[in-house]
Amino acid sequence: MAGGNAFKCNFCKVCNGKGCIGQLPGMGGVRQNENFILNCAAWEIVRNKNIEKIQKFLELEPEFRLPSISIAPMTGAVENIGFEREADFYDAIIQAMHKVGVGLCIGDGYPDEKLKFGIEALKKIKIETPDARTSVFIKPYSNEKILERFEWAKDFVKVTGIDIDSYNILTMRNKVQLEKKSAEQLIQIKNHVKMPFAIKGIFTKEDIKLVKEVMPDIAYISNHGGRIDTRKGSTAEFLAKYGDELKKYCGELWIDGGIRSPKDVATAMALGADCVLVGRPFASALCHGGAEELCGKVLELSLLKYGF
Repeated sequence: MAGGNAFKCNFCKVCNGKGCIGQLPGMGGVRQNENFILNCAAWEIVRNKNIEKIQKFLELEPEFRLPSISIAPMTGAVENIGFEREADFYDAIIQAMHKVGVGLCIGDGYPDEKLKFGIEALKKIKIETPDARTSVFIKPYSNEKILERFEWAKDFVKVTGIDIDSYNILTMRNKVQLEKKSAEQLIQIKNHVKMPFAIKGIFTKEDIKLVKEVMPDIAYISNHGGRIDTRKGSTAEFLAKYGDELKKYCGELWIDGGIRSPKDVATAMALGADCVLVGRPFASALCHGGAEELCGKVLELSLLKYGF
């Protein structure tokens, strides 16, 4: 693990996108953190517009189930977070997440070792807990290459998904020849895998049409934490506007982006999310205080204090 000032997180008191503007590689995002900032700010706005709906939800679900919270898929621990070795990040964060019982999720990147380190971390968990909730998200390479990567991970995950929004990461696209996936290509992958299939990166009307055609087990609303070039907006407002429609075309709805408090978790779930995924706050807690602080951050998100 990197030490001291080597970490690229600024450990802001409030992680709202305003303390790491222009830091990419790093913990920031594109366009001066525009969507990163919007993601964080939008949950309160959406909450205030849907307060009665959230209160009714809480009457039925007064306590959150930790499996409804998951770590978001993250890679690039060396260049973006500041770890000395990529493998150290996966081992540390997956082990800590497993201890508190949240969903475990890995992604891939360039070079292939990033995915392989994540798979190794999940392999250790699977030996101990075969029923652990685990998922893997692969970038939109050619279908042949995607299926090869699913083959690497299949014994250690319960959900496989395509990270379609990462096509908009220009540096990645130039390195590994990413594709803008059609419905036909995604259906081909869905029909090949023998486990629940997810499409991650739902954030435009075009994406809704894609979900309608593919009918995945999971539609995952995300704008990559504001780290990709896409339309201006937040995942919270997208969920509020299109969540009910998306639910018609998938089995579950997942979401990430700017989730920072138990109220944010409650808001997302009241608006139809079956799972909320968190990235930067978990990575930051791990860097700042190790596994103990990370576990505390997870439990903090699950403890709703009433007072809407």
